[in-house]
Amino acid sequence: MTRAHVALRIRLSELRGDRGDSPVPTAVIIFGLVAVAMAVTAAALGAANDWMSNIPKHTNPTAP
Repeated sequence: MTRAHVALRIRLSELRGDRGDSPVPTAVIIFGLVAVAMAVTAAALGAANDWMSNIPKHTNPTAP
């Protein structure tokens, strides 16, 4: 019983230590990734629309 108690106390003291970064830098990184993803998506959409608009229109064949 004492061994389990000591192990539990040691584990709880480890958990109380370093709690990591605050959530603010993580939120800033996520916002930056979303902004980059939106820019890449907009660039791809613009390129695709330009490519599609350069396809010639269909014309019916004419008899000779």
